[in-house]
Amino acid sequence: MRGAGMKLRDTPSESPALWRALPCPAAELRLDLVLPSGQTFRWRESSPGSWTGVLGGTVWTLRQERDRLWYTVYGGEAGAGTDRLLREFLQLDVGLRELYRAWGAADPLFRQAAKDFPGVRVLRQDPVECLLSFICTSNNHVSRITAMIERLCQAFGRHLCHLDAQPFHAFPALTALTGDDAEARLRALGFGYRAKFISGTARAITEGLGVEGLHQLRTVPYAEARRVLCTLPGVGTKVADCVCLMALDKAEAVPVDTHVWRIARQRYGMELGGRSITPRAHQEIGDFFRGLWGPRAGWAQAVLFCADLHKGRELPVSRDRDKES
Repeated sequence: MRGAGMKLRDTPSESPALWRALPCPAAELRLDLVLPSGQTFRWRESSPGSWTGVLGGTVWTLRQERDRLWYTVYGGEAGAGTDRLLREFLQLDVGLRELYRAWGAADPLFRQAAKDFPGVRVLRQDPVECLLSFICTSNNHVSRITAMIERLCQAFGRHLCHLDAQPFHAFPALTALTGDDAEARLRALGFGYRAKFISGTARAITEGLGVEGLHQLRTVPYAEARRVLCTLPGVGTKVADCVCLMALDKAEAVPVDTHVWRIARQRYGMELGGRSITPRAHQEIGDFFRGLWGPRAGWAQAVLFCADLHKGRELPVSRDRDKES
């Protein structure tokens, strides 16, 4: 059935034999907070409460009901292997409730901000997809990045299937992005100056580190992984930290963008100076939050980033340092 037209499955009640469930309470995962919050750009809410996207070269629909995470896959069979892939992607073996309690005990500001945003966890993504996606994030916003990644996959990725007449594609292989015309094609797709960085990084990895070498960065210390990533075209400290956190198992990495920089200044009273995120400020903010939240500081940062992004409520201001607000 791969490549053929299929009907989107909205809920397990429609075709129960095609769905599987994993135990997963809302305190451990909120798909509606995690999937659209700028960690990944390949999932959309296909119907209320159902999220459809591409993972591991397969199209999935996910849905949470009560304390169950339901999923169905298209063009393949669900089983123990897909259970394992989904658990690894969502890192469900990490107990989130205990982490929230520890972060809240160490940090009253976190406790206040996080109470309306349970279940925000860090995804474990494919390093190539994560790296090339975050190169697209500079001077950009989530909806535009999502559209760019969709165009990238349609132009360079393998067609997987149609769901209700909508095409789905795999993320491109690096070799598809190393051709002489790759940069020009990316520019024609609206990637602007990022086209050079995407094709350049694809070529640099293919000719140097290799895909396997990129995956092997999961086994080296955080500082070394970040150093290697920063040698690639278009990869600065923020992009490197995003990839370290979301693809390379560096839970201590704290990506610093304008949201996190503002939180550090206004909510935590950090005196960073200037109006831009300098490398020194990036390091100071990361070190501060690692000292406050511990070895999974990047996960705690993801919760506050999500809270700030949703703008559902104002993040609390530090009572003894509100001069920075």
